[in-house]
Amino acid sequence: MKLPMVISLSISILIIILILYFTIDANTIQTLRSTKIKYEFFALAVLLNIIFWILWGARLKVIANKLEKNVNINLKESTKIVITNMFLANITPSMAGGEPVRIYLLNKNGMSMGSATAAVVGERLIDAMFVLILVPISFLIFRQVADIGFLNVALLIGVFVFVLFLIIFLYAISKPEKTKKFLIWLNKKLRRFSKKKGSEISVIKRINREVDNFHKGIILFRGEGRTTLVKAGILTAICWSVGFMIPSMLLIGLGLPPYFVESYAAQVLLLVIVMMPTTPGSSGIAEISMYGLYDVLIGASNSLTGVFVLLFRFITYHMNLIVGTVFFYKVFKSVTSFSMDRIKK
Repeated sequence: MKLPMVISLSISILIIILILYFTIDANTIQTLRSTKIKYEFFALAVLLNIIFWILWGARLKVIANKLEKNVNINLKESTKIVITNMFLANITPSMAGGEPVRIYLLNKNGMSMGSATAAVVGERLIDAMFVLILVPISFLIFRQVADIGFLNVALLIGVFVFVLFLIIFLYAISKPEKTKKFLIWLNKKLRRFSKKKGSEISVIKRINREVDNFHKGIILFRGEGRTTLVKAGILTAICWSVGFMIPSMLLIGLGLPPYFVESYAAQVLLLVIVMMPTTPGSSGIAEISMYGLYDVLIGASNSLTGVFVLLFRFITYHMNLIVGTVFFYKVFKSVTSFSMDRIKK
């Protein structure tokens, strides 16, 4: 885990340094001196990021509690799960490392592995639908501001990844028996490299049970869980909208126009790009894309773009990684200590 984190941070810091090197000049210093920096808007941006965590936790709580009625996960616990997942999410491509953490911690809170997986995959599906709906609208909005031909390829790849994920997800729902066969086959292959040997029959039974739990959980949203799906959808829209407001607060803080609508559209396009499985935590890709989008939005002649990218990534990436790391080691240290105590007894 240390190596991906070091790689991710190194790439991010290196790209930011390069952006600052090519954008900061005497004019930048003069602009910062002559501009009345509104630090309260920087604080507001940080607050919006924290609210984003809480809203994400609220959505996870709504979905998880509906999937298993005998489980009651409160907002504090679900938010802690969300913050803990940010450690691996921010050092793995497409934020894929966060999913296993959320599944594991939901399972530790009483959910079956299948239902926990259904909850987390359901989150991804709702996010995908929300973004796919907004992508064409955002593209049209941003095209009115500037030519973004340099991002067309990245956007096409990002949309392809989203659609591919959706197809795989729908196939897994419609063909639970084939999903079981695939997982059993995968388990047999992995057991060859595993030192732990156990009953193959018990493993197959567990796979069958958890796939059934997953299937029942997802199917639930087509029936009595529709209200929950609507609630989760609304929370998703509010959650991402709060996160998308962060750049506008930073722009105001730097004495620049907020570009509320255009910035919202830019954030949707950025989200599609960073979801591509490229570098750990999309380091480098996110900084370059952010600079490209806002350089044409703010104006290529404005020397504050580099400072803006630095502030944005610190709040939405470095801050998340730092807080996520603290929670990750705190939570998993307590889980390990609890397991060791049980073994001693």
